[in-house]
Amino acid sequence: MTGPAPAVAAVRVAVRRALAELETGALVLVACSGGPDSLALAGATAFVAPRLGLRAGAVTVDHGLQDGSAERAEQVALLLRGLALDPVDAVAVEVGGTGGPEGAARTARHAALAERAEAHAAAAVLFGHTRDDQAETVLLRLARGSGARSLAGMAARSGRWLRPLLDVDRATVHAAADLMGLAAWQDPHNADFAYARSRVRHDALPGLERALGPGVAEALARTAGLLRDDADALDEWADRAREGVTAAPGELDAAALAELPRAVRTRLLRRAALEAGCPAGALAARHVFELDRLVTDWRGQRRVDLPGGLAGGRKTGRIVFFANKKGF
Repeated sequence: MTGPAPAVAAVRVAVRRALAELETGALVLVACSGGPDSLALAGATAFVAPRLGLRAGAVTVDHGLQDGSAERAEQVALLLRGLALDPVDAVAVEVGGTGGPEGAARTARHAALAERAEAHAAAAVLFGHTRDDQAETVLLRLARGSGARSLAGMAARSGRWLRPLLDVDRATVHAAADLMGLAAWQDPHNADFAYARSRVRHDALPGLERALGPGVAEALARTAGLLRDDADALDEWADRAREGVTAAPGELDAAALAELPRAVRTRLLRRAALEAGCPAGALAARHVFELDRLVTDWRGQRRVDLPGGLAGGRKTGRIVFFANKKGF
């Protein structure tokens, strides 16, 4: 008796590894758009989960951004039920305008998935991101001048979010979907050059492959993994250093901060700004750099303007955060 084709086996093995530590009887939900990546993940999960003593369901999200999206979501849900996944939910969301079209859609989608996971008491939500998606993410963030944590890309595990296919290339995943007989929907947004990720996928990465040779996507994904190890170590160092630099709630001792390596110091400054109320998506590296100058290049600066109507300043040897009003 022959086994599954290599592409199908590769996807199933990746899913098995991701689910191996979950408790028997736990429910996992596959986030499925109906595209080949998430359908291959759904098919593999439907096969693997029962063999591990787990239950498997799925959620498909209708963003309402294209004609016929509601009908398409119901078709995807019907296909998922045909894989014996249960429960299967089709959820309509309203996409806001904050963070650009891609970011706003992602925010709405993740909120819906989190709500469904809570409603079903799911142990994990599975995403179909591949190694190629990871490489695209690294390139996009590199172009924005991101730091090590951001360049580390997507995590294979973040809370209940799991990405089993991050070490599997897109071609293998698509082949697996075809071999499973899953008719995938091709999202036209994936080929629309109005979106930065589409330009990276169809222009930038292929151009790098032509200029540098094959293996660029794999190398970028590998770099993300190495940077994640470094970022985790620096975060742990910052955790240990925090008590020693905290002068009072919401205040950091400038002299103690100055004794730390910059990579650790800036992490502590960023955390303090976020805890003071700065919006995470708006707090940029330049803001943290100016806060760091209050520690390392103090020349009597009055304050550093921060997002969210806040400011940071130095007062009596401490870095403090406050409402951004004149007079400091």
